[in-house]
Amino acid sequence: MDRSTIVDVEEFKKTDEFKNMSKNAQKDFIKNQANLQKKAAKAAEQKAKVSAGEKSTIPKVAAVEAGEDKEETLNPSQYFKIREATIEQFEQKGGNPWPHKFSATTSLPQFIHLYEKIADGERLESTVVSVAGRIGSKRTSGAHLIFYDISADGAKIQIIADSRMAEGDSWGVHNLLRRGDIVGVTGIPAKSNRGELSVMPTKCTLLSPCFHMLPSKFAGLKDKETRYRQRYIDIMLNPTTRHIFNVRSQIINYVRRFLDARGFLEVETPMMNMKPGGAAARPFKTYHNDLDQTMFMRIAPELYLKQLVIGGFDRVYEIGRQFRNEGIDMTHNPEFTTCEFYWAYKDYHDLMKSTEDMISSMVKDITGSYKIQYPKKDGTMQEVDFTPPFERIPLVAGLEEVLNVKIPADLFSNEANKFLSDLCEKLDCKCPEPRTTARLLDKLVGEYLEEKILHKPVFIIDHPGVMSPLAKYHRDNASLTERFELFIMGKEVCNSYTELNNPLVQRRNFIDQAKVSADDPEAQTHDEDFCTALEYGLPPTAGWGLGIDRMTMFLTGMDNIKEVLLFPAMKPKEFSGGEEETKESRVRFGIATTVDEKVSLITRNLDEVMGAEVAVKGLRDILTTRDLKLYWGTATTGKPHVGYFVPMSKIADFLRAGAQVKILFADLHAFLDNLKAPWELLEHRTKYYEAVIKGMLESIGVPLNKLTFVRGTDFQLKREYTLDMYKLTSIVTVRNAQKAGAEVR
Repeated sequence: MDRSTIVDVEEFKKTDEFKNMSKNAQKDFIKNQANLQKKAAKAAEQKAKVSAGEKSTIPKVAAVEAGEDKEETLNPSQYFKIREATIEQFEQKGGNPWPHKFSATTSLPQFIHLYEKIADGERLESTVVSVAGRIGSKRTSGAHLIFYDISADGAKIQIIADSRMAEGDSWGVHNLLRRGDIVGVTGIPAKSNRGELSVMPTKCTLLSPCFHMLPSKFAGLKDKETRYRQRYIDIMLNPTTRHIFNVRSQIINYVRRFLDARGFLEVETPMMNMKPGGAAARPFKTYHNDLDQTMFMRIAPELYLKQLVIGGFDRVYEIGRQFRNEGIDMTHNPEFTTCEFYWAYKDYHDLMKSTEDMISSMVKDITGSYKIQYPKKDGTMQEVDFTPPFERIPLVAGLEEVLNVKIPADLFSNEANKFLSDLCEKLDCKCPEPRTTARLLDKLVGEYLEEKILHKPVFIIDHPGVMSPLAKYHRDNASLTERFELFIMGKEVCNSYTELNNPLVQRRNFIDQAKVSADDPEAQTHDEDFCTALEYGLPPTAGWGLGIDRMTMFLTGMDNIKEVLLFPAMKPKEFSGGEEETKESRVRFGIATTVDEKVSLITRNLDEVMGAEVAVKGLRDILTTRDLKLYWGTATTGKPHVGYFVPMSKIADFLRAGAQVKILFADLHAFLDNLKAPWELLEHRTKYYEAVIKGMLESIGVPLNKLTFVRGTDFQLKREYTLDMYKLTSIVTVRNAQKAGAEVR
């Protein structure tokens, strides 16, 4: 049946044609008919108003689409081809859809500021303006009027095009214009009778056509994959996105003004280094052809900035990108933006006060209040109060108080490492190898101190020396350092310490940490050049770092770091298959050989799962030590399947990494799609697979205490979840298990 034909839906439901449709096709048919009938009703209403002679200085009309109603039924590929042909025809007739320049006399925000006070229905006949923007909507009223909404620079105005005002043959361009096109408009300022600020053009010029069909102006753009990969569409259609990045810019500018006002010098330091240093993190590697040498993308600018202080710049800062070759999750991205500053003749007490002043005043300046609302993990909103001063909690003493234990004083000793390792086991706090003392402490602090910080920002202070090789020892307790971290809602935002300026101690710290962290790819490396610089004398100095991305998350209410990055890191697009590919081209097969490939395949559906980063780190450690062959392939849908030949490897890795996994059997899904399978057989099949899976996992020593099985029927019959599963061996199983209640911690 033609999708543009209106029929009696109730009568058509009785026909064999309707009954033979799939459930999805039936729903699509009913929805399409409702849309057609709604458009027909609007058109009839408009026709009646025109026939009745309804008029005004600037007519008030019920708008209908300008000859584009049929285009809405096209698929994106058809729309693109028609649009391409239309623009080509326009060029053949002598038109230029991409002129070199358009002389706009005012921006849209300026236009609104200048003319917003004119009276409703008024036209400024003697004033001519030229504006430009992107068409957001197009509506017609009879044969002579076309209404547009255009936007630019975060502002929007209306264009009321009247054929009786058009110069020469310029009216013809309106047949060409569509949503998404960029246009230049020359005309007079006016206000509609309804008070909408407008331009009534004498001429409209196409400046750049949009070939693609934009998402419906009513539904908007909500698909995250499209929003992150094609951010330009997101900015076009979602005002919230523009607001997020305006706030991000305000944060950076505020930090810059705060430091400039205190006499700091902004500098730039190298992005590529011969040695990774300045923080404990896994670096990205690159290769310099001319030097014939492996280089590392910087993980922090710290060592360079301190060398500048040694040289005589007493107050320096840098705002820039850092790169860490680690997991992608809700709060981490491989490249991110920080501000670091170093202030000679100050200590960490001074910087705690400066941090309180900067962060609290920034929040008040940008949001208008010290209090903000931020979403918790369960989706409810939590008020966070930035009113200074902020609470201070000593790390070791705070941990001892919460856990009711006494941690050994010498944290460099084997005794301390064993104590913390046993404590983690007792508390079921998972810490992957290598289980260094620094890692064990970090896990415990994350679980029992950081996660409890909700209502106000809190400083965690006085970290042990084993965790802070670049920080100066505490003046009252040499086993600790003068360091603080600022946490908001369980997330680190600032890190600071009184800088270690004794070259002999710094060199020894580097060497000691290298011994205890030999197998830790994230540990600090020994940088002898930096030690040499310290030998020339670093004055008493305090250093400080702020995560711009996380601060933006808090001030915009976003719980996913991808929302505050213009172009976040994404998994390879080839895993999702292209829409225009043929069925045959989307069937692929391969074997993952490197650890990075295996981790990418196993975790590609987990980047949106809260807490998945913990399991992912465990997976990387397991895959590094085990020679696991991981096969992959894609179905004709373009969706990837993993491991037909090693079906339990993924589940085993999740269990070893400490994840609580529920395996969901989609037996009802199979029953509905394949009616040849008797219900009893499907029921026995799930029991059989459960026994087989347990046997396989037990045979390779995988703990089963966190493994449970759920029948898809139990969830689907309650209409709680819709399953999308191809095979039990697919990684999609794990994702759907999470939807059914499985937790990845």
